[in-house]
Amino acid sequence: RSNRSPSQEKGEMELLDENFVQPFIHFIEDSKRLVHRCTKPDMKEFAKIGTATIVGFLVMGFIGFFVKLIHIPINNIIVGA
Repeated sequence: RSNRSPSQEKGEMELLDENFVQPFIHFIEDSKRLVHRCTKPDMKEFAKIGTATIVGFLVMGFIGFFVKLIHIPINNIIVGA
């Protein structure tokens, strides 16, 4: 049994409720609201997203390729010297 008075335990429960329970409940409510407002993309929007994703992958791939292409000779100069 703890040496705390019932008022101290009640105060701790209120703090726990304010700091952890209430924010969690608000988060759940906001998440439900977001999911209900979201809509499925139509075919045109889906194609636009897919095209943007493919272009992004290609751009990042070319950047990586050219960085590697430049890095190989520089690395050979440094290591070979």
